[in-house]
Amino acid sequence: MAETKDHTNSHPSSQLNGIDNTGVYSVPSVPITVERKPFLQPEDRRKLPHAGTPRANVAATYERPNGTTEGDWARRHQNQTVLQQHCDFFDTDRDGVVYPVDTFWGFYRLGFGVILSILAIFIIHPNFSYPTQSSYLPDPLFRIYLDNIHKDKHGSDSGTYDTEGRFVPQKFEDMFAKYAEGRDYMTIKDVARLWNGQRVIADPIGWGGTFFEWLATYILLWPKDGRMRKEDIRGVYDGSIFYTIASRRAKKT
Repeated sequence: MAETKDHTNSHPSSQLNGIDNTGVYSVPSVPITVERKPFLQPEDRRKLPHAGTPRANVAATYERPNGTTEGDWARRHQNQTVLQQHCDFFDTDRDGVVYPVDTFWGFYRLGFGVILSILAIFIIHPNFSYPTQSSYLPDPLFRIYLDNIHKDKHGSDSGTYDTEGRFVPQKFEDMFAKYAEGRDYMTIKDVARLWNGQRVIADPIGWGGTFFEWLATYILLWPKDGRMRKEDIRGVYDGSIFYTIASRRAKKT
C-alpha cells in the first residue's frame, strides 16, 4: 500500500520566522508581517507584566511600568482614565467640561499661537463634542464632556487608547517596534509610516483625526534634532507633559 502523507501541518518550521515562546509573529510569504514586527517583551516580564492588558489609570511602558510618578501624578489622577488625564490640562476649572475657550487657552499656553489655537477649536469641538453628549441633541456651545470622552475614540489610530479610554502598553510599544525600528524616538518619517500603516478602509474621520493629533504632537514637542522621544510621547498620552511645557513657557515670559 502506498505511503500517505499528512498535509494538515506539513509547513516546515524553517519557513516560519519569529518563533519563540510567544509563538509565530511573522510569515515570510506575507512580507508586511516581517517588516512590521510587534513589540516582544524581554524574557524578564516582571517589569511590565501582561503588556496586552489595558491600564485604566496609568500610562505604563516597559521603561515606566508605574506610569508618570513625578509630582505624584499617578496617585493624584488615579480616579481618571488615561484618556481623561490627557484632557485634564484643558479643564482648568475641573468641572469635567471642556469649552471651546478652554481649548483655545490650553493650546495657547502650550505655545501654538493665536491662529493655530483658534484652528484647534474648529477641528476639535465640531468633531468631538457630540459623541460626549448625554442627549441626542447636539450642544450649541460645542462642549466636550470628559465623563464620556471615551466615546471620542476613533479608528485608524495606534490603538494605545482602548474604547474605554484605558492605556494599552502593548499597542504603545508596537508603535516603536513596527514603525521606528525599535528605537526610543520617532521621526516625521516614522509617523508617516504609522499613519499609513494604521489606516483602515472608509475612515476619513479617523485618518484626519490621527493626522491632526500627530501634527499637533510634533509642533508641541518641536524636537531640534527631529526626534520625538518615547518618554515625551508617553507624556502626551497621559497629559503630564502639557503641564511641564506650559510651566516652562510661563517662566520664560
